[in-house]
Order: sequence, then C-alpha cells, then structure tokens
Amino acid sequence: MARVTDILQIKGAHVHSISPDATVYHAIEKMVEYNVGALIVKEGRGIIGIFTERDHLRRVTLGDRDPRTTQVREVMTPRLVCVEPVTSIEDCMAVMTRERIRHLPVVGGEEVVGLVSIGDLVKHVSTEQQVEIRYLTEFITGGRAGT
Repeated sequence: MARVTDILQIKGAHVHSISPDATVYHAIEKMVEYNVGALIVKEGRGIIGIFTERDHLRRVTLGDRDPRTTQVREVMTPRLVCVEPVTSIEDCMAVMTRERIRHLPVVGGEEVVGLVSIGDLVKHVSTEQQVEIRYLTEFITGGRAGT
C-alpha cells in the first residue's frame, strides 16, 4: 500500500512557506514562482495556518480586498488538517474528500516534512495503475505485449 512517504521521495519534501505579515500579493507571487497552490504560514518556527488559491479567491477576490495591502494572516486558513508520512494514499484522499480540501501538510514529529496536493495523489495512483496494467498485459500475453 502506497504511503505519503512514497510521494515525498519522488516530488521532494521542500515546503514553501510565508510570513503571516506578508501581503497576499507577495504570497501569490511566491505561489506562481514555485508553481504551487498553497503556502504554509509560519510565524517564527511555528506553523499558524495555510494560505491557498481557494483562500485568495474566496476571501480576497470575492471579499473585494486589495491583495497589495491585505496581509496573509487576515485571509489564511488557520485550521490545519495534517497527515503523517506513513498515512496511506487512500486515507489522504478520504481526508481531503471529507474536509473538502486540496492540500495536506505532512507532519513528522513536530515538524512539517512535506506538503501533498490532490494532484500529487492522483498522479501517484495513476502511475501505479499504469505499472499494474503493463504487468498484467505482459502476464496475459506471455511477455509479448505490443506484438
């Protein structure tokens, strides 16, 4: 059974973060630069929330706020839903579905050791299925797949 650790080994465990005092505009710049949909909000060494594309749309754009003056702390999601590195991919998908979220910080001990998105999970499952289909095709055809 695939686990979050498997995804982090492939995609890397670097977690992009931002200060709660930064402007939303700066947060969006970072998200675009790193091609990510969420940033962990850190104050000192502590994690106080997450800022996502959805936060921007719902609380800045629809809230008619100026991203150049609005601070991340004003519009971030303070309630973090996290998983551990040993959490299964299936459990992550269930958590995301139940909580209606698209990003899960991965916590090992007391530190965030990664961040997985629904896209990461779907990509991993899809790759696993392709490998399984290839294996079964070769088994059925006696190793003559594609001939």
